[in-house]
Amino acid sequence: MDTQPTTPVPPPGCPAHSAGGRVPLHGPGFAADPQAYYAYLRHYGPTAPVELAPGVEATLVTDYSAALQLLQDSSSFRKDARRWRHLNEGLISPDSPVVPVLAYRANCMFTDGAEHLRLRQAITDSMARVDVRRLSRSTEQVSNFLISQFGSRGSADLLGDYAKQLPLFVFNELVGCPADIGDRVVFGISGMFDGVNAERAIEVLFGAVGELVALKRARPGEDVTSWLMQHQAKLTDEEMVHQLALLLIAGNEPLRNLIGNTLHRLLTHDAYAHKGGLIDEAIDDTLWENPPMQNLAPHYPASDMEFAGQQLRAGDLVLVSFAAANTGPALTAARQAGSNRAHLAWSAGPHACPSKEPARQITATAVENLLNRLPDVELAVPEDSLVWRPGPFNRGLSTLPARFTPVGTVRGPGGPLERPEAHPQPEAADAGAKRERAGKWSQFLNWLTK
Repeated sequence: MDTQPTTPVPPPGCPAHSAGGRVPLHGPGFAADPQAYYAYLRHYGPTAPVELAPGVEATLVTDYSAALQLLQDSSSFRKDARRWRHLNEGLISPDSPVVPVLAYRANCMFTDGAEHLRLRQAITDSMARVDVRRLSRSTEQVSNFLISQFGSRGSADLLGDYAKQLPLFVFNELVGCPADIGDRVVFGISGMFDGVNAERAIEVLFGAVGELVALKRARPGEDVTSWLMQHQAKLTDEEMVHQLALLLIAGNEPLRNLIGNTLHRLLTHDAYAHKGGLIDEAIDDTLWENPPMQNLAPHYPASDMEFAGQQLRAGDLVLVSFAAANTGPALTAARQAGSNRAHLAWSAGPHACPSKEPARQITATAVENLLNRLPDVELAVPEDSLVWRPGPFNRGLSTLPARFTPVGTVRGPGGPLERPEAHPQPEAADAGAKRERAGKWSQFLNWLTK
């Protein structure tokens, strides 16, 4: 008699049985090797029972075809998180670490039907007005500024010093943040994702965005905030705050990870050899194999139903695993056939990312400019010593230590690299100290005017 098990053993460090039979997508084991978990989850079928955080249960869609079906079926599956059954029944603590990401907010990500179309169209139309040349120029200016902060050292953490900060600065410019408001936006978003006093960080972020809305009502400009206000959707101030906060939050965490993961790929795969022409290929490969948001797109069945062989109750939390769907065995043939952008990293259906082209452009410009400025940049530690951030949703490194030949300081927004002065004058030193005391966005604005 055959005594071989019919299902594989969970990956090392996966305490599936301690989570009530659900596979936990949290902790260092999952962060270190999520693909081992996805390989195990596929044996449940197109969907699998998972735990996002202690006590937070969900169904994860791991199959590409099933994921597309869910993402495109807005009649059977809804986005309004007020339908979340377990949260409504008090089974999930309000202070659970995943609640800030999943809980309802009055923006287009958590709405359905006509309301979703109205809010989303305002964002889509406003983002479409961003000039691609302006976006490239802004990204290059931010890139040069950040490199100027560490270039003379010959070493940097390309996550903390570069990939983490660049999207914040670029989106601050897109929405037209003045110095003080921009400083608080940077503080708020950084605090949310770093998990350091997150409630205070969210309070600061929404307060800053509220001030930005009031400012642009009085003095509109050529920026996304003003264009949102002028849109035929006629957004209220409250709606403006929520749409802008969504743009700033959703535009930063995924972009930070995409830039960081693409740099990681370039620094750890000899096939790219740091050639600029391969940057687009590296971005595509990253989106397929190491997408910046690996599990998200929360949906809730509108009624009790069967989906992909799984019984679901109305209001159950269902997530899509972009990472598992992208790397499933069925997708190998599609990639080999040349369908290099058929991945689900940008999601799909009515809630697909409305800013994927700007995000890709920012990433390509940020990576290309860094490699041009630091042509001999290389990983400063063994690849297997790198640590990935824990959590069920994002996929990003904690740090990416790199070394390179010191290049000095970038003088001005787009000028050539120059060696810093060996003995700065007292006035210059005093000005530098004042800039250091200011927030990061203020420092960038001061640098632009040098």
